[in-house]
Amino acid sequence: MKKKSKRYREISKNIIKDKKTNIKDLLDLVKKNSTTKFDESIDVSLRLNLKQSKGGDFSLRTVVNLPNGSGKKNIIAVLCEPDKSNEAKKAGADIVGSDDLIEKIASGKFNFTKLICTPAMMNKIGKHGKVLGPKGLMPNPKLGTVAIDLTKAVKDIKTGLVEIRNDKDGNLSSSIGRKSFSSDNLLENFNHFIESVKKEKPESIKGEFIKSTFITSTMGISYKIGAK
Repeated sequence: MKKKSKRYREISKNIIKDKKTNIKDLLDLVKKNSTTKFDESIDVSLRLNLKQSKGGDFSLRTVVNLPNGSGKKNIIAVLCEPDKSNEAKKAGADIVGSDDLIEKIASGKFNFTKLICTPAMMNKIGKHGKVLGPKGLMPNPKLGTVAIDLTKAVKDIKTGLVEIRNDKDGNLSSSIGRKSFSSDNLLENFNHFIESVKKEKPESIKGEFIKSTFITSTMGISYKIGAK
């Protein structure tokens, strides 16, 4: 049997079984359990009810703009016409290009984590979906990554726009911040995240949309959030 680390045995003392524990108290516990040297991510995981009364199962894919940001550092690339390059650079994009950037994408030699594209360049990038798609980098208007206003698009991603998407089993997870965030900021992000997901519930789904909610940190204990 694999021996559990001293760190794990220590934070295991904070396991609780009370499903009515206040979310603010749980956030304090999650932060307390984040004892590694790096700035751990604070993550929320949901189990969604995707069964529609008619038709196939619902699939959720959208973005949420966290009020206090996510704490994640993205490397943002902007694919645009040459006359828009200065706007993208001034907005804070890390990589800006046109046909030269498309060549890098085609070769698979790129290191950005988000790609923003102007509508005029979409017809050029479309054929590279097989490269970008599996990495979740294909620009999409619904996700704010196909935009005319490059300043706003770059700013949104830099200040807390996170993409959320459920898997085939109805599980959805997202970071709502880092352990360095205050509990109040994490609580505000959590509440905004939950309300944003609830608003995506289609009328064709009956009953509760969010079946269960868990919160944890990168290397911490997962806590189930129950009704108050």
